[in-house]
Amino acid sequence: MDGFVDGGADFLAQHSGFELARTIALAHHERWDGGGYPGGLKREGIPMEGRILIISDQYDALRSKRPYKPPFSHADAVRIISQGDGRTMPSHFDPEVLKEFLTLAPLFEEIYESQKD
Repeated sequence: MDGFVDGGADFLAQHSGFELARTIALAHHERWDGGGYPGGLKREGIPMEGRILIISDQYDALRSKRPYKPPFSHADAVRIISQGDGRTMPSHFDPEVLKEFLTLAPLFEEIYESQKD
């Protein structure tokens, strides 16, 4: 993943002890099917940290209110991640990580609800 330009990753690279954070910054938008960014990595070429964080990040984005969309319920967010909605597709995620996410989905809801404003 060296050579990619990312402000956060570049900042983290300047500080020892932040290697994991740098990997996450660079990999959490990479998609299992190769359609992500910044490196267009796919499948096992994506560090495991990125494969985990892309689902967590997507769940948070779906649950959170944005200027362009209302927040989705937990059930809708899980459905979109697991079945797709045209923008988010199950093929974006490592199938094994997706399987674990579905097992842990109730915990995601519990944590999300406990952290809401």
